[in-house]
Amino acid sequence: MDTRVLYITAIVIASVSGGYYYFSGKGNKLETDSARSMTYSAKQIQLTQTDENGQLSIQAKVDQLEQDMQKKTTTLTNLNASTFTNNVVDATFFAKQANGYDDNTKVVLSQDVIATKLMQNGKLQFHTEELTAYPKTRDIETDKVVKVESPQAEFVSQGLKANLNEGQYEFSNIRGKYEPNS
Repeated sequence: MDTRVLYITAIVIASVSGGYYYFSGKGNKLETDSARSMTYSAKQIQLTQTDENGQLSIQAKVDQLEQDMQKKTTTLTNLNASTFTNNVVDATFFAKQANGYDDNTKVVLSQDVIATKLMQNGKLQFHTEELTAYPKTRDIETDKVVKVESPQAEFVSQGLKANLNEGQYEFSNIRGKYEPNS
């Protein structure tokens, strides 16, 4: 047998083997890339979260959740959440849809949003179509029309900025009625 034939046969076998290993490795790389961009979904979520001291912090119910791990975004359907201070509900939030960004450091509530701040003399309720919340700082804001209802007043505002920890509220272009307590 000629050595040239053996040499060509060895090159063909090496090429086929190398091609097999190259393409099988590339296939595995594609699988890991697709796993990294995977989105997760769940239905009928009930969440209870505590703070660093073990005190109740947040309770929420969501009909559906979709989370994109690569983009660090979350989409929630029919969010109904309550926040707590000293294990007592101090604010509630409802929205037909909520979108969380940057691991939920910013949450945009939309579609029939109702935010309620519970106070000693009643509740302060905000109705709007979109509200941006920052859960860690407990700030909320919107540039959309907000209907505000409280025990002393009802009015409409074109925008809102508020810090729920400090109880400071900033409204723009207010129209409404005010009835102080006697």
